[in-house]
Amino acid sequence: MIYKSLARAFYRSVPAFNAIHASRIHLVTSRQSLKPTLTSVNVFSKQLARNMFIQTESTPNENSVKFIPGIPVMGDKGSMEFITSREAMASPLAKKLFLIDGVESVFFGPDFVAVNKTDTVSWPQLKPDVFATLMDFFSSGQEILDDGHSQASDTRIEPGDSETVQMIKELLETRIRPSIQEDGGDIEYMGFDNGIVKLKLRGACRTCDSSSVTLKHGIQNMLMHYIPEVQGVEQIQDDLEQLSNSVFEKVDGKLNS
Repeated sequence: MIYKSLARAFYRSVPAFNAIHASRIHLVTSRQSLKPTLTSVNVFSKQLARNMFIQTESTPNENSVKFIPGIPVMGDKGSMEFITSREAMASPLAKKLFLIDGVESVFFGPDFVAVNKTDTVSWPQLKPDVFATLMDFFSSGQEILDDGHSQASDTRIEPGDSETVQMIKELLETRIRPSIQEDGGDIEYMGFDNGIVKLKLRGACRTCDSSSVTLKHGIQNMLMHYIPEVQGVEQIQDDLEQLSNSVFEKVDGKLNS
């Protein structure tokens, strides 16, 4: 579970926290490396007469799988998620992946692509098309995003940020984000107001059944332990997610009445 990954990051960071909390300086640490280990597929392209080795890694979300091409995807440009085919127009790769029947959303991480599928297809059905699409795209040398589209860093320290906000951003970037990316997702900082840190889960984490556990018992506990000014964490949802939840609640209410 994602919560376990956060727990490991938490305990690794406890010794370093004493100095941080005492002097109120930024956290300084190295990024954790992603370690794909589960399965691998060798995809052959006759046209290019070359092999591309794509690894896959499962996530806590059974409908989401990480595809790791062995080369940078977003690199140091952060991450980007595409929930609809309209959003996918910003990326040639995302557009191609959305053409595959059963692909529900696409997430680009530093060196992986996480694909979320619908319940109507199985991974054995979907994986061959995803592999072929990824191989063709990365072999073509195309840019991952169209010209004019870029992803700004949500944890970049701004001149007007308070000391507390700076510490929140640094902790998210160096301790929390790497652990979540290991599970095929990401987290986006949305603001800090009256002691509440506003965050948005991305990728595999967004639709994972354990997302609320991750947010409340993992991220919230870590932030509150390190930064006394933090009183809680609130999940921010996209308009599409809010609409889906509203419809689900109405249907569930009718069934229970």
